[in-house]
Amino acid sequence: GKLAGLIKGGDGTGLHGVITEYEKLDDLFGRLWSYAGLLHATDVSDTAKSKFYGDVSEKLTAAGVHLLFFTLELNRLSDEALDAAMSKPPLDHYRPWIEDVRKEKPYQLDDELERLFHEKSVTGRGAWNRLFDETISGLTFKIDGVEMPIEPTLNKLQDSDGKVRKAAAMALGETFARHTRTFALITNTLAKDKEISDRWRGFEDIADSRHLANRVEREVVEALVKSVEDAYPRLSHRYYKIKAKWFGGDQLDYWDRNAPLPDVPQPFPLGRSAGHGARCLWRVLAADGGCGEDILRQRLDRCADAFGQVAGRLRAPDCTQRAPLRAAQFPGQGARRDDAGA
Repeated sequence: GKLAGLIKGGDGTGLHGVITEYEKLDDLFGRLWSYAGLLHATDVSDTAKSKFYGDVSEKLTAAGVHLLFFTLELNRLSDEALDAAMSKPPLDHYRPWIEDVRKEKPYQLDDELERLFHEKSVTGRGAWNRLFDETISGLTFKIDGVEMPIEPTLNKLQDSDGKVRKAAAMALGETFARHTRTFALITNTLAKDKEISDRWRGFEDIADSRHLANRVEREVVEALVKSVEDAYPRLSHRYYKIKAKWFGGDQLDYWDRNAPLPDVPQPFPLGRSAGHGARCLWRVLAADGGCGEDILRQRLDRCADAFGQVAGRLRAPDCTQRAPLRAAQFPGQGARRDDAGA
């Protein structure tokens, strides 16, 4: 009712001021959440950082309860009155954001249910996402008697030595197999949590909440997926068949999918020789004062040196696949909160 009074007579000045203050609070929440999440991601095994991240998450979730009302009330305003207020300054500045919020109107619940979903996010999907992050970053993989975290192990799948690639693949499989029950529990729990949320909100398809968050229609995504799938035979399937022949077989081993291409002295099946791209690059470099060889060598040396430095500094905490940020849980995000990280 108070928000309706702020746009009475088509004047959006009052509502503009409220949205400005809401935006400041939302930005503050985002900064705090990002800092805590990134700090936690630097060393997931550090108990002090984990506790700090958990405390900040809990406090921001509790504080966010007091901001939930705003977008819920905004979506209860009549379309006619709000459109009239957004048609002129100063509220026209926030038209894109308001229109985004109103797209979630069909899927929002009453205030008490929204509060329940919001408060339980910390002990629900948020906790399971955090368990996944901490579990995956704490895994080690033994290759030739050496224990290493996941990122260097994955890098070995791109090694030029086939034996190294196979050893890395076997190590990944063995370690993941020992944790199948944990990962299955996490995945199934998150899937059920999402199913419950989608059912209560009225989403018809499992991906509809993600389409809403991405502001894209389901038909557009389905058309894109179909186009990609239809191209499998002439693109990905064809590529893997060619690559298998380059490796001397009829079928490509799964650990060779990301392997660097071997030296192929014979012409490529695509109709160009193996040196075609290199000759084209050399002509470009040679045109620059004839010092192409020095330029190329310096660039390659610099890249190799940088990669070696980074690889040498890798620690177990650096291997987390994604920072445990839950930006989609910020207040006012409506249906997007329930799809965070799922």
